[in-house]
Amino acid sequence: MALYVQKFGGTSVGSVERIKAVAEKVKGFRDQGHQIVVVVSAMSGETNRLTDMAQALNDDPAPREMDMLLSTGEQVTISLLAMALQQIGVPATSHTGAQVGIHTDSAYTKARIQRIETEDLKADLEAGQVVVVAGFQGVDEDGNITTLGRGGSDTTGVALAAALGADECQIYTDVDGVYTTDPRVCSKAQRLTSITVEEMLELASLGSKVLQIRAVEFAGKYNVPLRVLSSFEDGPGTLIVAEADQDEDAMEEPLISGIAFTKNEAKLTLLNTPDVPGVASRILGPIADANIEVDMIVQNVAPAGDYTDFTFTVAKGDYKATKKLLEETVIPDLGGGELRGDDNIAKVSLVGVGMRSHAGVASKMFRVLADENVNIRMVSTSEIKISVVIDEKHMELAVNALHKAFGLDKADIESE
Repeated sequence: MALYVQKFGGTSVGSVERIKAVAEKVKGFRDQGHQIVVVVSAMSGETNRLTDMAQALNDDPAPREMDMLLSTGEQVTISLLAMALQQIGVPATSHTGAQVGIHTDSAYTKARIQRIETEDLKADLEAGQVVVVAGFQGVDEDGNITTLGRGGSDTTGVALAAALGADECQIYTDVDGVYTTDPRVCSKAQRLTSITVEEMLELASLGSKVLQIRAVEFAGKYNVPLRVLSSFEDGPGTLIVAEADQDEDAMEEPLISGIAFTKNEAKLTLLNTPDVPGVASRILGPIADANIEVDMIVQNVAPAGDYTDFTFTVAKGDYKATKKLLEETVIPDLGGGELRGDDNIAKVSLVGVGMRSHAGVASKMFRVLADENVNIRMVSTSEIKISVVIDEKHMELAVNALHKAFGLDKADIESE
């Protein structure tokens, strides 16, 4: 007998028929003798509906009231799923985040979990109940309802699995696992049988939307086995593990687990800025003060040594604001400089723990792109990641070429 925490997202519980299907899936696990905690999101579209109503009344609703409102979406789902389970003979009890003892800080709309009280939850499990918990929400020390931000139900599921010492946290989505890249861009993308937490964090941060980053961080911190599965079809999914298992065969070739990409970036370059200590701070400081996140950074030194070119990327949504800030504040402070910008770029990234023990991954990547006449604008690396900025129009070509070149076209790949 095992203890599983199973999380079902909005599309998985998007209708009464889908909720019935989830109940049958949960019943199948319970009939095998397992203890089950089910975490659910609001029904698909419900959070947007509630948000639209709030904004129709108030252009800038108070965060506390938004949390009070949005938390009702999950409350509807937990009660309906508990009813569906009871209808097919499975004893079930629904709990809000507050009832199950998920305590958070008071940062409304983006609260962080501080502790979870598990006594009542464990008692229900021992009594043979399936416990259905509202994801995305908790309660602060003053008893106010809080929500955990985008993708918060994933975080709820992993946090409960950690607190209960569950054998596995299963995240059910509309895809059947984590893929080597997005199948909509590369038709030969393959499902990974396993991937490390470290690799999944990189993929999530670089554009993969399968899992919420905070949930993956939680799984890594508390060593929770995490599996991504499909709500709509059977299969083993993808297991996300703390560390890869290395063997001699796995060491023979560089192993790339996946290719992430995003079009949601823009590039800005300040030409002919003074090459003096502190210039980077004078450029990036005002941008940080404006709460704009910078991703990749490249600084060049001109031949004369007196001036430098400074290039960096930001989210495409921050492009206009950043450009205005540079023109009105930074360039006057620096005493001059020429600004160039480009919001038609894409970032393509190779991710894999195999990079640590294999040389030549970067050179192979650059050679493949050169063979396809894809020009590289910027490069950024870490121990397990290489990212390049290229023209947006070449993104699909680059992804497909790299996917083939690094052997990711074969089926049933395991990240080792």
